[in-house]
Amino acid sequence: MNDRTPAKKPGLALWLPLILFAGFFALVIWGLVRPADREVASAFIGKPLPQFDLPPAIDERPGLATSVFKAGKPRLLNVFASWCVPCAVESPQLAQLAGQGVEIDGVAIRDRKEDVARFLAQNGNPFARIGKDDLSQVQLAIGSSGVPETFVVDGKGVIRYQHIGDIRPEDVPMILSKLEEAGK
Repeated sequence: MNDRTPAKKPGLALWLPLILFAGFFALVIWGLVRPADREVASAFIGKPLPQFDLPPAIDERPGLATSVFKAGKPRLLNVFASWCVPCAVESPQLAQLAGQGVEIDGVAIRDRKEDVARFLAQNGNPFARIGKDDLSQVQLAIGSSGVPETFVVDGKGVIRYQHIGDIRPEDVPMILSKLEEAGK
């Protein structure tokens, strides 16, 4: 009898971890090199604003109701909060838009009057009206999940565009373009 047994060739058990690692590595590389899609599709675009009538968030501005958005002219609806750092960052861009004749209305989320007043005193007040949404009911009803978010609403009260996050200087021309499209 022969004491020598033939050596086994390396099988699947040896190669499987290497194959799995190579597949994972390829997946990571593919995720890093492909361009990211930054556009978030909103289910509320093309739909009318829900009915709401919010009390004033500060004494110096009136509250906000759905009827304001049905006056025939497109406008912006900005969801913000005094405790939101990106909301302060976008303030110069909102001021720029207001300076160019854009009508901007705000919804202050879970905020106190004195905090909203202090925020606006520090960062400027581009808003024609500011509604107080203590329970985030309007915020959720329009599909906003955070602050800041800005909506382009046409003159019939229909949402035409949703901008998630702060408006940066490079976003201003696009926002103006969306407002112009909403006016057609």
